[in-house]
Amino acid sequence: MIYVDADACPVKAEVEQVANRHKVQVKLVCNGGIRPSANPLVELVVVEAGPDIADMWIADRAGPGDVVITTDIPLAAKAVAAGAKVLKPNGEPLTEANIGNALATRDLMYDLRAADPFRQGGDKGFSKTDRSRFLNVLDRFLRS
Repeated sequence: MIYVDADACPVKAEVEQVANRHKVQVKLVCNGGIRPSANPLVELVVVEAGPDIADMWIADRAGPGDVVITTDIPLAAKAVAAGAKVLKPNGEPLTEANIGNALATRDLMYDLRAADPFRQGGDKGFSKTDRSRFLNVLDRFLRS
């Protein structure tokens, strides 16, 4: 199963493309506003509105053999702990080896933003290279 934290995910079409090739079920989990797919392998799961409701839904279900697509680091940490493979939309895998650093960096950036509300985010834009890397890593995850 592939679980997608879908509200702000830029690679939903790519997930569906790779899932079709490997005949793997996909659950797009969101708070609404996403058009359902006609693909029988793709299910849209609409959860209640609220902070982290979609994340909790995924975390309660993901486990060994599953893939979770998310940029949410706390969700990624829960999924890794449950034995799922986790992939960010830019193609970066989150594993037991790097999730601790990702959580620490997230917490540090949160503290820095809280200390200086005028601090701008430093995220670079989503690129074609990110999309290509994502496709390659997701394909490799599903083959393994």
